[in-house]
Amino acid sequence: MFVAVLIASPSGLPLEKSAAEALRNAWGGGDITWRAPDRAAEFPLDVIPDTHWSVWAELQHLGVDLCVVPQANRRKRLLIADMDSTMIDQECIDELADVARVGDRVREITSRAMNGELDFEAALEARVSLLEGLDAGVIDTVLRDRITEARGGRTLLATMKAHGAWTLLVSGGFTAFSAVVAQWIGFDAHQANVLEVAERRLTGKVTAPILGREAKVEALERATAAQGIGTEDVVAVGDGANDLGMLGRAGMGIALHAKPAVAEACGLRINHGDLTALLYLQGYSADAFVRSDAAAV
Repeated sequence: MFVAVLIASPSGLPLEKSAAEALRNAWGGGDITWRAPDRAAEFPLDVIPDTHWSVWAELQHLGVDLCVVPQANRRKRLLIADMDSTMIDQECIDELADVARVGDRVREITSRAMNGELDFEAALEARVSLLEGLDAGVIDTVLRDRITEARGGRTLLATMKAHGAWTLLVSGGFTAFSAVVAQWIGFDAHQANVLEVAERRLTGKVTAPILGREAKVEALERATAAQGIGTEDVVAVGDGANDLGMLGRAGMGIALHAKPAVAEACGLRINHGDLTALLYLQGYSADAFVRSDAAAV
């Protein structure tokens, strides 16, 4: 058994009742359950229809995401999430590069690396080298003035944690950012690369080993072992090519506003919804969300 979940953008056009009913009827689904008025609805299915992706493409034009998930074991016990362009709206290294006046060069490399066109480790080393000599105090300035949390992140974590889940932020970026972001949003733990600093300036190097795609998979496996659960109990979310390993390993791997090559490789894609879409996919209704504006202690 499966569940077809329809999710509209929280700031866009509503999800029309007629659209949900038309799809349910076309696919021979069961009764519709509305998880949020005008925003999220679902219905059970016996099998995934052959028209799944053609209908998905049609709904994209209406600002609606369509995901089909197994009905069993929907609520996950561990969340593992990418940071840049997933839990926050920016790529931290691009923001540092702007301050260092090498923004255009670094953004181009970042875009290609996240789309899987470049080796992640080599691309990271190339970008960091362009930051050599930058005052390390700029990190605090960037965090204060340029970094914003992605919509729905705190609600996602607060709700899952209220139901016993453990949460881990994993980033191919830097601990100087992940430590702060993890505290802001409420993650239990974080993992990222370490920028080398000498005499209060960036050296242009990253402390070895560089944490890339495989490191995220290893982090997922360590976390499941520590929590005494299986990978089927994990929901993972990310947007870049270095996230594909953990997205494929998790029981529910979600490409969120992802790069084209990443989205194409994932069966669950959220292009219009925010991070609360991960709650709808797990079967939570909006009236059960835990709203939290408090940072983690």
